[in-house]
Amino acid sequence: MKDRLMIFEGNKIRRIWYNDDWFYSVMDVVGILSGSVDPASYWRKLKQRLIEEGNETVTKCHGLKIRATDGKLRLTDTLTKGGIFRIIQSIPSKKAEPFKLWLAKVGSERIDEIDDPELSIDRAMKNYLAKGYSEKWINQRLKTIEIRKELTDEWRLRGVQEGQEFAILTNEITLAWSDKSIRDYKKFKGLRRDNLRDNMTNLELALNMLAEASTTEISKEKKPETFEDNKKIAKEGGRAAKKAREDIEKTIGKSVISKKKELNLEIVNDSKKVLSVKRK
Repeated sequence: MKDRLMIFEGNKIRRIWYNDDWFYSVMDVVGILSGSVDPASYWRKLKQRLIEEGNETVTKCHGLKIRATDGKLRLTDTLTKGGIFRIIQSIPSKKAEPFKLWLAKVGSERIDEIDDPELSIDRAMKNYLAKGYSEKWINQRLKTIEIRKELTDEWRLRGVQEGQEFAILTNEITLAWSDKSIRDYKKFKGLRRDNLRDNMTNLELALNMLAEASTTEISKEKKPETFEDNKKIAKEGGRAAKKAREDIEKTIGKSVISKKKELNLEIVNDSKKVLSVKRK
């Protein structure tokens, strides 16, 4: 079984792959929709009321071990997407409808991609093409996604938690190779909500990819046991790419950290004519 975190409006929802389906933590969902300061208590009372009403959803709850905030696996009431939908109907909340739409979309896409991983690649390719990126840049970007997944899989194996801990380590890698935190890097490029990697040049993407690939390989060799050990390795991986960056900069005589938000792209219009455009 594999457990994963999902994020809805900044709130974490734990889930686990079991018997060929995703099972979601009922207490996490209840906590988000109810806004209760004590989700566990709210769920106990709701569960009791549903049992008294003869609601069969509760009987379909699976007690599965999911990682808690302290990193330990604990038994937690879980339900499939269909069961969660029924629980949502029992909680008066303005977030109910947006949550259902989000869960339906994310759940179906992820299950499809688990069955056929190429779907996620195809979906990403289509999204980038629709935005006007060149195929050359897209191929580079998709490679960085592959490298990133290998790194996050390694982090999970070493007990690193998704969310804040992933973000901290990613920032350490970026700072080590570029001499800029992610926040400063985005500010340098004039970005706000935009994805930093989606606004990197080919060379920036290549160096970032080298940094993450190096971190993965170092981690596999050293097998870190603590979060602090993972931080040290993240810095080592980033420094390996920094050396490459410095060599390139000596050769070309300028910084590779560019203010360019995107590349000069080639897009094809409806008449199939190739147009050269510069996106800002």
